[in-house]
Amino acid sequence: MADLTTTTDRADGTPAERADSRTWRAHGRTRRSTRTVRIRTSAVIVAAVALAVLLVPPLVNLDEQAVDLALKLQPPSLAHPFGTDDVGRDLLLRCVYGLRVSLLVGLVAALVATVIGTAVGAAAAAFGGWTDRVVMRLVDTFSSVPHLLLGIFIVAMFRPGVWPVIVSVALTHWLSTARIVRSEVLSLRSRPYVDAAISGGASRWRLAVRHLLPGVLPQAALAAVLMVPHAMWHESALSFLGLGLPSHQASLGNLIQSARSSLLAGDWWPTLFPGLFLIIPTLAIAGLAGAWRERINPRRRSELML
Repeated sequence: MADLTTTTDRADGTPAERADSRTWRAHGRTRRSTRTVRIRTSAVIVAAVALAVLLVPPLVNLDEQAVDLALKLQPPSLAHPFGTDDVGRDLLLRCVYGLRVSLLVGLVAALVATVIGTAVGAAAAAFGGWTDRVVMRLVDTFSSVPHLLLGIFIVAMFRPGVWPVIVSVALTHWLSTARIVRSEVLSLRSRPYVDAAISGGASRWRLAVRHLLPGVLPQAALAAVLMVPHAMWHESALSFLGLGLPSHQASLGNLIQSARSSLLAGDWWPTLFPGLFLIIPTLAIAGLAGAWRERINPRRRSELML
């Protein structure tokens, strides 16, 4: 009787199993539609950000450092869509310049960290033995220290500027990439073509460069893209603490830090718009990176579609 109950037609005459399959297909189409909207929205935001940081500074013939005390803390208007800051500077232009600096720091730091992590992880897995054990223990040791604390220690040894922040972010963010690359190389070492190369007399260096490294490049590139938002937030945190870029230079962290007194006085726009310029682009980049991760990992993508 129980089996007959599970296969009995529903009130509308539709068999239960067929109705369930239709429900799952409809759910899968909804998930795919949501994923498509998310990817397209992220792509549009990233394209807009790229155009803004590349075209606005050379096309707009305005000095983002120009001070006009008569326009101090003006609310958003047609003349100044984002308002002005506490010394009368246009906040929209300052946000674009700040995003340009933060994005530059994030991209360069992510690239340097990925190169370091890929080299360390591939070398540890390819050589194996005591080399692998020593390298991974060093990675574990550095990972035990919080990124921000280690970054503050590194950047405090230099004068405030862009390159000390890039070095600080790069030297504190290569550890996860090294772990990812190492695990991927260990997986590739069990492949038949690697065994054939070893049997043919290939050296460990040739094995790593010609056979293992090309197989981990997609994962390393994905790690670099995922690292860009993290590096941007790290730079903003250092600048907010006064340890990153000079206070006169526009960066999103500096803009938020200088707007604290205005926020306490009830002027919300000097804090809101730099915060949105930091949150929205980083979420868009992370969204595109997540779509890329689903594409190169079909198993994960199929699990998300359920």
